[in-house]
Amino acid sequence: MSSRSTPPLPGAKAPDLSVSTTDGGSWELAKQTPENFTLLIFYRGLHCPICKSILQELNKNVGKFEDKGTQVFVVSMDSQDRASRSKEEWDIDKLAVGYGLTEDQARDWGLFFSESIKEEEPQMFSEPAVFIIKPDQTLFAAYVQSAPFARPRIEDLLGAVDFVLENDYPPRGTLDR
Repeated sequence: MSSRSTPPLPGAKAPDLSVSTTDGGSWELAKQTPENFTLLIFYRGLHCPICKSILQELNKNVGKFEDKGTQVFVVSMDSQDRASRSKEEWDIDKLAVGYGLTEDQARDWGLFFSESIKEEEPQMFSEPAVFIIKPDQTLFAAYVQSAPFARPRIEDLLGAVDFVLENDYPPRGTLDR
């Protein structure tokens, strides 16, 4: 088993990311041009009821993020079929949903991994994470979890974007000794 990578430091360039999307296109972080931020959410997959509720809440609030100059993208290691089922069954039609995240890509972002413990789970999948990325592709903030619990609430992420923009608040967690 290879060792886990650590997430990139805030203030550093975010790792590259390019994945396919459920609408038949592709998404590349390097091609994003948000006014203020890209909100990148890694979710566990179709099997995760907590992911479902979080992404449904995000779907209801995606317009609020867009009003704050923040583009939203969600991605998992799920196959195209499973990601498309998530989008349809969870009714998250306003979200751009990526699929096919590779193990190497997930490691680049410092994500944790889990093995299946139930039949409906993929053999291996990444655990959840939220990254806020500036337009210059530098990481502003990272929230990386080893389990489906204790993720930032959507309303808290909205409040954080407001606070950062209103107060010209810098990235924190940048000290690397």
